[in-house]
Amino acid sequence: MLLSMTGFGQAHRQTDRYAATVELRSLNSKTLDLTLRLPRFLQAHELDIRQQITKALLRGKVNFNLDFTRAATAPAAAVALNRDALRAAYHELQAIAQGLGLPVTEATLLAALRLPGVVPSASEQAQAEAGPADEPTWAELQPLLTEALAAMQQFRHDEGQTLQTEILGYIATIRQQLAAVELHDPQRILHVRQRLAAHLAELTQHEQFNATRFEQEVLYYIEKLDIAEEKVRLAAHLNYFELAIQQPDEAVGKKLGFLAQEIGREINTIGSKANDAAVQHLVVGMKEELEKIKEQLNNIL
Repeated sequence: MLLSMTGFGQAHRQTDRYAATVELRSLNSKTLDLTLRLPRFLQAHELDIRQQITKALLRGKVNFNLDFTRAATAPAAAVALNRDALRAAYHELQAIAQGLGLPVTEATLLAALRLPGVVPSASEQAQAEAGPADEPTWAELQPLLTEALAAMQQFRHDEGQTLQTEILGYIATIRQQLAAVELHDPQRILHVRQRLAAHLAELTQHEQFNATRFEQEVLYYIEKLDIAEEKVRLAAHLNYFELAIQQPDEAVGKKLGFLAQEIGREINTIGSKANDAAVQHLVVGMKEELEKIKEQLNNIL
């Protein structure tokens, strides 16, 4: 059973006090690369959140975001005017105006009202009004993370099943091409024998012909051209790959990567030993399918 490293999960909660949304996104990565964005009141729980995500997702470049907003329907509070700050600002502006010989008018009061600290901004006032009791606890929000993780795992599972179908299709194509190599091999061996017989006819006529030496070289040459073992090993690797990909292992990607390397090694050896144009053509086709498999395995957990 394959799980993709690409995934997305989301959970949302709306109450009369707040709205909270948890989003998880993941992409390919050899290790777990986790980035968190949390409201300030939850930063003390960052370690707990990291541990829960790490245990569930294992690998991938993961982004976690918890978006929190207070209810927009909350009744508007009266403006909290800082009278002491206003009085001090007005007297200061009045003194400056008198020192410059300017009249003190209503504009002086308006200027004092615009100075920082006299009338708090909306965000400053909301922060002052909202105490710890207005903020939910992590125990209240934690189920959102669990729900988002479950959604992401389902996404990874569905994506993994799609990848598994594609990869098994590539394996089936390699198996077909291997069968074509098997079918063509007797003809290849016949051509090799014909070439050896022609060379033998020429060499036996040479006065310095050494039959023993020639026999040793022929045996060495035939051994180098024999691909029977490579065909058997390649078929075995393909069988094991198909078996491993369907095992209930959540981290099978590395095992499949190793098997893909072994498959590639046998394909390359067949190509180098065959010394036949038709086999070489089939080997190129097998390599193309194997590259597709390796590309898809980069996204497997």
